[in-house]
Amino acid sequence: MAALKRLHAPLAWIDGRWQRDVLLTVDSTGHWCEITVNLPAPDDAEKLAGPVIPSLVNAHSHAFQRAFVGLAERREVGQDDFWSWRERMYALALRISPRQLHAVASQLYAELLRGGYTQVCEFHYVHHAGHGQQFDDELDMAWALAEAAEDVGIGLTLLPVVYTRSGFGATGLRPEQHRFAADADWAWRCAQRVMAAGLPRVNAGVALHSLRGATPADIHRLHDLIGGADLPIHIHVAEQMAEVNDCLAATGMRPLQWLAEAGHLDPRWQLVHATHAEPAEIEAVARSGAGIVICPGTEANLGDGLTDLPRWLAAGVPLTVGSDSQVTRGWVEELRWLEYGQRLAARQRNIAAVPGVQPSSAARLFDAASHGGARAAGFAAWGLTPGARADALVLNREADGLRGLPDDALLDAVVFGSNGSPWQSVWVAGRARPWRAPQRVGDAFEATMHELWAADAS
Repeated sequence: MAALKRLHAPLAWIDGRWQRDVLLTVDSTGHWCEITVNLPAPDDAEKLAGPVIPSLVNAHSHAFQRAFVGLAERREVGQDDFWSWRERMYALALRISPRQLHAVASQLYAELLRGGYTQVCEFHYVHHAGHGQQFDDELDMAWALAEAAEDVGIGLTLLPVVYTRSGFGATGLRPEQHRFAADADWAWRCAQRVMAAGLPRVNAGVALHSLRGATPADIHRLHDLIGGADLPIHIHVAEQMAEVNDCLAATGMRPLQWLAEAGHLDPRWQLVHATHAEPAEIEAVARSGAGIVICPGTEANLGDGLTDLPRWLAAGVPLTVGSDSQVTRGWVEELRWLEYGQRLAARQRNIAAVPGVQPSSAARLFDAASHGGARAAGFAAWGLTPGARADALVLNREADGLRGLPDDALLDAVVFGSNGSPWQSVWVAGRARPWRAPQRVGDAFEATMHELWAADAS
């Protein structure tokens, strides 16, 4: 297969360590086909100006919620928690149109590129028109997301969500949730249509909103429809203690316990949040091969709590991160707060590090997120390795926090010492991508925000 280009990096993060003089060859499909270390730059290679690291997958995103960032940060009366935030968020979910979703997602996806993500797993549940009616094409909202990803140049894993009830014991959805209505057959049909469309850098999996939002029958039906298909299956689980307590009351089991004992979990499953997990549940998830997706920025913003990161890591459960509600939109901040939350709870430092094995907390979390993100997005390979899509970040050694540091400290400084986006270029499928939102994208986003919130401001 003919190579399109060859790139040469003075330093690159490969298999958990820095390698020098690295030649990265991109094939005609935009994937790495050969990576060679300790090789001086050939005359025909494009010389990259700084160290190269893999980009990461954003493994959990609700794109429409980008239009809600900054609009739920006041407490006028009473108590404010996840559930009161959710009620206010529904006001946005009820009014956003496909055109507006495209504008919001385009802005978000450009920001995610700037934040070092080159693939986003879109947990998509705003399916229908305002009162639950079908659009002329039932996938209008899904296509808006796919078009936004294509416009910006980021990869997209679309995850149509099964959502059939408002809570344990409920027989259906509440009126403000009717846009979300989708059974297993609908979600599977949506995923099949997206995969059949053959869009560049777009693939699909499926999702279940949660155990409170989908019945056991929904889960069994989706499992039967998927069969042995190798695609990601995502679900919100154990994010809030109220959810855990409701699950206990309805089933006699905690959410993670129920999923493990139902017998469906396998390496395709991604358990989003998994905040409130007991040791036996972590061990059961580890035996199943399923992964978890932690969203530290959102979990902090919503007051969810802290998961038992040391135990998840020790159990060898695949782990990655996501932007969720979009209050943070870069992986540096997610990894930083993944570690910092544990430090605050334990009143110790370098919780993720393993002395004598991996003394760098940043490196351990980064490598975990890279490997876990590949699985969450449905990829067999990710990072600087042959067969993976040719995505990468080129570090700017003049960036705040990186200037003057020895090579061995660069990744530590990216996670714990940098401000903003400490790279000079972002590569997707072998091409450097603009990672600042074009003016037209920003203008469309601003106009859409005025449309969505003008009535509230008046």
